[in-house]
Amino acid sequence: MKRKEGFLLRKIDDTAIVVPVGETSRSFHGMITLNETGVFLWEMLSGETGPDALAQALCSTYQIDRETADRDVARFLEKAQKAGLLEE
Repeated sequence: MKRKEGFLLRKIDDTAIVVPVGETSRSFHGMITLNETGVFLWEMLSGETGPDALAQALCSTYQIDRETADRDVARFLEKAQKAGLLEE
């Protein structure tokens, strides 16, 4: 999976927001707010990255168990897909 072009992550104080830029801003109206884990996953999706690699990275970085990481990654990817943020 990979995030679509046309979206940038912006940090304002303690808030992280994904915003559309360029041509994407003509068809995508809104912003997506991410928590710390969401920012971590978003940044990992700058290249082609699969759910397994994302979950493993969460385990390593946040010291969580694999079951929790798999669930969090699946939830994040589902929401990002529905919002149109990922390439198909």
